[in-house]
Amino acid sequence: MTGRTSLVPLSNAGALALHPGSLGSLDAYITAVNQVPMLTPDEELSLARAFREHEDLDAARRLVLSHLRLVVAVARNYLGYGLPHADLIQEGNIGLMKAVKRFDPERGVRLVSFALHWIKAEIHEFILRNWRLVKLATTKAQRKLFFNLRSMKQGVGTMSQDEVAHIARELNVKPEEVAEMETRMTGADLSLEGRNEDGEDEFAPIAYLADAEAEPTRVLERRQHELLQTDGVRRALERLDERSRRIIETRWLEEDADGNVGTATLHELANEFGVSAERIRQIEVKALQKLRVALETPA
Repeated sequence: MTGRTSLVPLSNAGALALHPGSLGSLDAYITAVNQVPMLTPDEELSLARAFREHEDLDAARRLVLSHLRLVVAVARNYLGYGLPHADLIQEGNIGLMKAVKRFDPERGVRLVSFALHWIKAEIHEFILRNWRLVKLATTKAQRKLFFNLRSMKQGVGTMSQDEVAHIARELNVKPEEVAEMETRMTGADLSLEGRNEDGEDEFAPIAYLADAEAEPTRVLERRQHELLQTDGVRRALERLDERSRRIIETRWLEEDADGNVGTATLHELANEFGVSAERIRQIEVKALQKLRVALETPA
């Protein structure tokens, strides 16, 4: 059920009470509304005038109750959309009440003809709101196509190009619009997160649609890493003596034209500073230890 009362107040002065859930079951409700006596043309005219001219809610109630069977019949035609019959009836009843509220008995038209439009309109809106999580029909032409395609389509398989072209001509829409609507109507909703009823992980869209790189902890880790590679390294190098800094930069930070890190060897640096290669290695080890301590110490 949608949670909306099927018969709501027609004015602030009173309310009607009969709705699909009021008698315990849908079958009981349908049986009850089919037993409500139908009005003669004269009775309908008298009651409509009483409500329109004097806001007689009892007259409005009798007009609505006598046409509830019409709502049941109309709602039955929309069962193919997979929505509960009771919900369709409930929404149709709202359309019926809107029709009663707007009905002008002096126009010479029976209420059944006038109410039919309002009942269908309310049911259509309900179907479009609830049939799919992603809305299918937003324009007038798309709505017409949505509610006629099912009845005009022959068979349950994919339509042929000739059938698509025929429906497009009948409804005055483009063939590609017919083909697209058929695809969207035959497709099923897919849960983003899937079900986990048996306790096992299920491969659902959330698993491959999520952007792991945008996850907050990943963003913070990346920022911290970038900080260590820039400002953190710079501050750590400033704590080294000139020789140690020169060794670390040429051995671990500088790149050559081909993008290779480490532009100097131990022997090259040994010749530059006039010491042995082993001494350069020892200075390098101590410098790396100092860098590690400096990077782990908050600025």
